[in-house]
Amino acid sequence: MNIFVEHIAIPAANPANLKSWYENVLGAKPVWTNGQNPLTCLIALGSVWFELYQSEAALAERGNNKLAGFRHLALRVPCLEEAKAELEKRGVNFTEEIRPAAGGGKVLFFADAEGNLLHLVERPQDLSLGK
Repeated sequence: MNIFVEHIAIPAANPANLKSWYENVLGAKPVWTNGQNPLTCLIALGSVWFELYQSEAALAERGNNKLAGFRHLALRVPCLEEAKAELEKRGVNFTEEIRPAAGGGKVLFFADAEGNLLHLVERPQDLSLGK
């Protein structure tokens, strides 16, 4: 069986605004849009697609990394400090310090325009997926 991740869904209070944030702040690229209001679209960040669509309601504790279920999106970067500096120029506010990453390396958490939890992760060069 050949299985791989095609996309991750992110219901949003304002899908158009969140799409703009991912494009302008993280460099995501548009893949598809329904051209309607409310917007439903696919964007790509590297080889992963995100489906953004209208949510019915927001979760009050979406930034709590200890709740059950999917909690954060990890964005691997070659140099965490350089990525942090660039994202700060693009308006990202980091409220925590850099800390050790599970499995080696270091991480730094932040939130997208709707408060969804993301983090930068820098790993040792010899640690790659599939090893």
